[in-house]
Amino acid sequence: MQKIYIIAGPTASGKSAAAVRLAKKIGGEVISADSMQVYRGMNIGTAKVTAEEMQGIPHHLIDIMEPTEEFNIHIFQKLCKKAIREISERGRIPIICGGTGFYIQSVLYDIDFTEEDTDMSYRRELEELYKEKGGEILFEMLKAVDPASCEAIHPNNIKRVIRALEYHKETGGRISEHNEEQRRKKAAYDAGFYILYDERPLMYERIDRRVERMIEDGLVDEVRRLREYVPRNAVSMQGLGYKEIYAYLEGECSLEEAVYILKRDTRHFAKRQITWFKREKETCWIKPDECPWDTESFR
Repeated sequence: MQKIYIIAGPTASGKSAAAVRLAKKIGGEVISADSMQVYRGMNIGTAKVTAEEMQGIPHHLIDIMEPTEEFNIHIFQKLCKKAIREISERGRIPIICGGTGFYIQSVLYDIDFTEEDTDMSYRRELEELYKEKGGEILFEMLKAVDPASCEAIHPNNIKRVIRALEYHKETGGRISEHNEEQRRKKAAYDAGFYILYDERPLMYERIDRRVERMIEDGLVDEVRRLREYVPRNAVSMQGLGYKEIYAYLEGECSLEEAVYILKRDTRHFAKRQITWFKREKETCWIKPDECPWDTESFR
């Protein structure tokens, strides 16, 4: 069975640096499992790993799409599996690194996303409801029929909320149960699965510092530039850091309020990431400064 490594965990937990250290130790290449770092020109708000931070280690699935394009789990699964094959053919070891748990799961368990013909009229109905009354009403609709999905899907991820509602209408079932069933499948790879974590106060402190550093590094200017050609409803603009600063640039709040909301929502996001990864099987939870590959004995 193909050997891979997975380094996951909540935002700001030090995954990128840990993945580079592991790659240098075992002769690996890194595959990003981040739904935002795929976009060109979106560097500060995504905390995208820099060329200097890569330290010569090849990284894949970064800067592969324009912010006006839509990236989704189907595209990720296809490209990630392709990268795993190509890295292995070069005699190197694939290392999947990121905090998007569903993306990682889709590859590790080779989840089947084959869909029946979707009732497009219902999708359009939900999209119109979103335009008229906002995403909160859709999230409440989902909470009524599939509360477990609301633990895994962010209220602002309208596409996933709509897809979960569609699944319920099409099948009468819950997409959360379908996903859990898929998760119980046997892993398609021999994976060393490591999850970085730390005490919650330290995690929150790192998140706050990261947000402050993003502002200092020019996040407002980055979003202002993107705003010139990327529509507000684009998938890329729904990411943390972008929708908050976009609202500030639209005059809907002060910069101070935008930063407060960004820190708060990032902390909430990190909590959901931890909840997701706690459901994974056969994982090793480690602190960022206690990675086993930083020791001489690691093989």
